[in-house]
Parts: sequence; structure tokens; C-alpha cells
Amino acid sequence: MDTNSLKAFLTIVDQGSFSEAAETLHLTQPAVSKRLAVLENQLGSRLIERGHREIRLTDAGARLLPHARTILDEIHNARVALSSNDGTISGELNIIASHHIGLHHLPNWLRRFVRDYPEVTVNLQFMESDAAYSQMLKRNAELAFVTLSDSMESQFMVYQQWSDPMAFVAGSGHELAEQKTTTLSDLAKYPALLPDTTTATYRAVSRLFLEANIPLKQQIPTNYLETIKMMTSVGLGWSVLPVSMGDKTLHQLDTGFSVNRVLGAVGLSGRRLSQAARAMLQVVSDEETPET
Repeated sequence: MDTNSLKAFLTIVDQGSFSEAAETLHLTQPAVSKRLAVLENQLGSRLIERGHREIRLTDAGARLLPHARTILDEIHNARVALSSNDGTISGELNIIASHHIGLHHLPNWLRRFVRDYPEVTVNLQFMESDAAYSQMLKRNAELAFVTLSDSMESQFMVYQQWSDPMAFVAGSGHELAEQKTTTLSDLAKYPALLPDTTTATYRAVSRLFLEANIPLKQQIPTNYLETIKMMTSVGLGWSVLPVSMGDKTLHQLDTGFSVNRVLGAVGLSGRRLSQAARAMLQVVSDEETPET
């Protein structure tokens, strides 16, 4: 088995089609098909069923899949181990960042990283945390900066993490802003502007209302915190946002409850980080460690 054939097989599976795999690998579709055919001939088994609209792994393909990833991971690890040790850090660094981290944390990191490591080309992708985990499993990035999940799969390794305290807020002109203290029953009278039900923030807030047996009036869910902040600031409802996003357009509500989420940098277990990735983590650690 050669690495090009294994890479073609994995890319077809990850992209879900031969045409998209060809685009990802910068090859023609016949070239991708030929690489898969070579691998299937070597193994004596059909690996992928070709349908009109979708592809499907055969039993042999499903059994090969984890081994193919492990083989390519070990080749990656060998290349990293044999990379230059003269102190020069160069090459490409593929990273993913959630939209919130991209707006509120990443600029400081990149400003310093680009200054200190000018020979590294940083390739950025921005997406929601759940999507980032999926892309990491496909080896489409080396590091992801996301909201850490309590249901995170065992394949992930957390390299850095830091707390992101949150607060219940309403627009400065909202009726809730006039109250000295705010109960969950008070909040239940107004729409809740929260991210999607799959997010850690929603689960934390929802749990409070469930335990108090109080209905939560969810409205217009979106995972873009800047959009939620805007909708909250103009009085469409209340929300729970990072304290760091607070300004004069928002009023922090005294509910007696605290909500906190954890942000962090994750990679894949068993996949060695490049020198560039390790340098980025050091920058993140320096920037996110509170000064004493």
C-alpha cells in the first residue's frame, strides 16, 4: 500500500464524493479513481461502493478506515520527528478557530506569531466548535481553538484551556435592566436569545430552568455571539454572553447564578504537533495566562 492511494481513499470518504476528493487533492477525478483502484487491487477487496448520488464504505473499507488513518498519522509523526532541529520554524500551519475566538482572542495571538515566526504560513478556517471537531477528525487542521465540550471524543487532546466567564444580560433600555435583582421567573417572561441547543452555553442555561421547573422561551437561535449581542442590545430579549463582550449597550443582570464555559486548544491524540503548532501554543499560553 502506498501513501498516495491511502490518502485518496481517506479523502473520498471524508469528502463524500470523488469529485470533491479530486478538488481537495488537486487531481483529476480519473486520477483519484485510479489511485483507489490500485489500493483495491492490492488488497483484493472493494472498499467503496459507487452510487449515483453517494458513496458507501464496504465492510472491507470500514475495517481499513482506522488503520489507514493510523498509517498516515505515523508517517506524519515521522516527518515531524525528522524535521529541522536548527531552531528555524517554517512551513504551513493549519488551524481552526470558532468565530468568537477568531474575533476576540486570535488577533492578539496572530499579531505576535506573525512577528516572531515570519517563515510560517498560517492557514485559517473559521467555523462553529462542533464543526471544528468534525474537521479535526478528518485531519484538515493541526489545532482547533474552540469551546471545550463535555462530550468531546477520546481522540482529542486538550493542549491549552482557559475559563470564559459569562453573564446574564439585557439591553440597557430593557425592562429587566431596571430591576435590582432578576429571578429565573422574571427571565421566563421574555424571549431568551441563546445559541443552538447543541452548545455548552445553551445546555448550562437550560439546566437551570429545568431544575427550577420553569419554561425557557427560546427565540431565534444563532451561534454567532455578535449577532446575539446585537439582538439583545436592541431589546429583543435577554441572553447569556461572555463578560468580555460587555459594553454600555448591555446591562448585566444580577440573577445569583453563574455560567461559565471553557475555551481551549485541541489536537488529535497520537498525532505529533509540528514545531509551528507548538510555537503557536506557547504564544496562546503567554497571551491567555492572567498577569499576577
